[in-house]
Amino acid sequence: MAKKRMKKITKRWLINSFGVVLVIVAVMVVATSVSVHSYYYNGARQFLLSRSDAVATLLENYSRDSSVDFSVQLRRLVEDYEYKDKAELMAISGDKKVLITSSGFEPEEDQEMPDYDQAYSSQTGVGEFVGYVGNEKVMAVTVMSRIISDDLSAMRYVVSLTRIDQQIVTTILFICLLGLAIILFVLYSSLYFINSIIIPIGEVGQTAKQIAQGDLGVRILVEKDDEIGELCASINNMAEELSNAEKVKNDFISSVSHELRTPLTAIRGWGETLLDSGEPDRDTFRKGMRVIMEETERLSSMVEELLDFSRMQSGRLVMEKERLDAVAELSDAVLIFTERARQENKALEYQEPEFFAPVLGDHNRLRQVFINILDNALKYSDSGDAITVLPRLAEGAFLVTVSDTGCGISEEDLPMVKTRFYKGHTTRRGSGIGLAVADEIIRMHGGTLTLDSVKDKGTTVSITLPLEAPQG
Repeated sequence: MAKKRMKKITKRWLINSFGVVLVIVAVMVVATSVSVHSYYYNGARQFLLSRSDAVATLLENYSRDSSVDFSVQLRRLVEDYEYKDKAELMAISGDKKVLITSSGFEPEEDQEMPDYDQAYSSQTGVGEFVGYVGNEKVMAVTVMSRIISDDLSAMRYVVSLTRIDQQIVTTILFICLLGLAIILFVLYSSLYFINSIIIPIGEVGQTAKQIAQGDLGVRILVEKDDEIGELCASINNMAEELSNAEKVKNDFISSVSHELRTPLTAIRGWGETLLDSGEPDRDTFRKGMRVIMEETERLSSMVEELLDFSRMQSGRLVMEKERLDAVAELSDAVLIFTERARQENKALEYQEPEFFAPVLGDHNRLRQVFINILDNALKYSDSGDAITVLPRLAEGAFLVTVSDTGCGISEEDLPMVKTRFYKGHTTRRGSGIGLAVADEIIRMHGGTLTLDSVKDKGTTVSITLPLEAPQG
């Protein structure tokens, strides 16, 4: 699959990006080649025209000087033409015949001269021809004479394009090779760049597939500090988080299984005892039934806690809010644990305040939170420890702190205690989700739940609930 994906990405890049680069380079090569061709041909044309101006000036001077024979000077000018190694100069008569040539060779009588015809009919008196004369490609420029003479009608300049075309071909070939080199460089560098992306992406995909199949120990080697490196690091971090979550989940399942088994064992044991004893005495019967009822209540509480957590996870945990006195809910929760604290030789210090704390909330859920916090305080305290409950009002909020002098929470466990499934003290009973549910309930009431703890010294839980504004 990774190889197929790589082929698709490479193919898409070749069609899109590299195709555009190829077209741009091709257009540049063609445009440059046309420019080179035009440059050389225009250079040859300008050379011939500039020479024609110089020759025309000399001929005008000869025609004005009565002391010289114009025909002789014309012949001498043509035969001794200083640029004869570059171009051929011809004198054309009025009947379109070549009078004299700088090469000394007379052209064929039937040779066509379209440039002469063009110059003769043109208002500028200049004509041009590019084509083949025999097997040779030439450029011919004819300029009509500006002096009136029966012997001279025009001057014709002919230059061979063979060397110019060779130079043009050489230059264009060099440009094509340069364009090819650019394309190859772009192709090589781009494929290298694409491979530097595709290969890590393939590794990321393979690793993600292994993680999806349950191999949470697999990791990607982070080789570069770029976006790909950040992606690989994120995948590794995700795998680490999933691995930790899996461990916490397994610990949670093990803990809940143990928590469920303990009351069930007690219920079953006392049930069998009462059944097998025939007619148990009243004290034994009351003791057994009390244990059964307490453990049943404990099971019910654990199941309800699990259901609340499931509702919270799925977003189905709803609040039936109404205006209530949070102090009353707190006092009821403290009353529930007063007898338990006395039996466990733990001091539960609470002074019910005289003020009211009107809040908009669900009284069952708020009581559940207070019960959960007090239960934890007792659960993680030992005989002789003290639990202090302090309610107060401050800046439009109802604050409750529950402090204990119990075993406390280690520094590394403290940030995790409100995380789902987390249970730092596996030797103490509990599912490890009570604080997570409590924190969510307080959050849904617009409040906060925070913990401060020192290992072996105790824990303080602080709850803040916004007060309901007085009704007008």
